[in-house]
Amino acid sequence: MLSSIPFEIPSYLLDRAKTQRLSRMAIAGADHKIALESAHKCALANLIEPVLIGDKRKIELLAESVAWDISKFQLINAIREDDIAQVAVSLARAGEVATLMKGHLHTDILMRAILNDKYGLRTNSRLSHIFHMTVPNNPRVLLITDGALNVAPNVSTKIEIVKNAVQLAHALGNNRPRVAMLSGTETAIKSMPSSTEALEVVERAKRGEINNALVDGPFAFDIAISQKAAELKGIDSPVAGFADVIVVPNIEMGNGLFKMMVYFMSGLAAGVIIGAKVPIVLTSRADPPEARLAATAIANIISKHNSL
Repeated sequence: MLSSIPFEIPSYLLDRAKTQRLSRMAIAGADHKIALESAHKCALANLIEPVLIGDKRKIELLAESVAWDISKFQLINAIREDDIAQVAVSLARAGEVATLMKGHLHTDILMRAILNDKYGLRTNSRLSHIFHMTVPNNPRVLLITDGALNVAPNVSTKIEIVKNAVQLAHALGNNRPRVAMLSGTETAIKSMPSSTEALEVVERAKRGEINNALVDGPFAFDIAISQKAAELKGIDSPVAGFADVIVVPNIEMGNGLFKMMVYFMSGLAAGVIIGAKVPIVLTSRADPPEARLAATAIANIISKHNSL
């Protein structure tokens, strides 16, 4: 870590999540210390009623080691990662859980179960990943998408990515989010395909494909977040300098951007996948407990928002 400032969970997330009724969350791979501790903290915060899936004996021993009485929660024994993923997805598909968290299993195994055409969690929407980013002592929230799931999205996929991010912003209380389509320039030029694709997304948004949001670009990152930079460069846009959502052109930029915020600024990256039947908290072994708790709060909020 290049920043020694402690991570902070935005208080508004927990406050908003706690106004919702408790949701059941499948913890896919709860038979590992980090995964079980995450479930424990979320349960203590009254965010979820966990359904613990994994090696039953290991889960019981881990719970005992942290003095957590799990007798009132559903515990499902599954040993193989494929079985753990399928159990979690089946519960979500049947409506028995409202949210899902990746615990101690490989992401590709869980995603394969989620994306299964016959037994998975696909809907008419495209799945996309969103990082809810905050930094200590700053109330500003940035949603960065997609830095973890869609590798090199085309224009139509980017439209779906924007729609998902707008949906999350609405659930979090931002009724008209400002969406910046990121590139390396503010002018659409053929030699930089991300800039021409960004402009096409903006034009389609203006034609009514994206509702209740302001979408503009292409913008370089400084223009998206800095009003001063926008003024110096003569960019006149209601989004420039005030972006709530940053849509990156590819997974490499999204991955690098969120990690720079984490390691340089102690940014809290709470990552969720939406567009499936239920919101999915996609954790990493490197995630701090604060990020897991914040992501669970977000999954809870959007689950309740979608059920209205």
